[in-house]
Amino acid sequence: MDITIRKAEPRDIPRITELLYQVHKVHSDKRPDLFKRGSKKYDENELSQIISDSERPIFVGTDESDKVLGYAFCIFQHFGDNSLEKHDTIYIDDLCVDESCRENHIGSALYSHVLKFAKDCGCYNVTLNVWAQNDSAISFYNKMGLSVQKYTMEKIL
Repeated sequence: MDITIRKAEPRDIPRITELLYQVHKVHSDKRPDLFKRGSKKYDENELSQIISDSERPIFVGTDESDKVLGYAFCIFQHFGDNSLEKHDTIYIDDLCVDESCRENHIGSALYSHVLKFAKDCGCYNVTLNVWAQNDSAISFYNKMGLSVQKYTMEKIL
């Protein structure tokens, strides 16, 4: 399967919305105490605003017919204060590949594209969060060469 990675466009919003439901279901299945079933992270208006925001690039992976098969939502983060060295980061806010076409290296292509984009923009690193119960995502990110930077811990009351 030939995959093309490009920046998301407004015409991609309906397909991105479908994928947002898929990734949200993974989260709500694992953590129904935190994630509402049948919901999604962004509505169509928010997606339109994000697509036009240069600080929040979205990349999509498409097939030969230009159908969106996956996405990577990114956010530029800028650090540097009294205690942190000055540096820019690309934070991957969300990465999803359509469940019907996983194992076709679409996620790898998206992640590699984000790495190159971040490097070309002069970023120091790429970061992301992954839920502890999402074993398949953890395995994927380990294969991509990511390592743990910090832990978020909780005590449910």
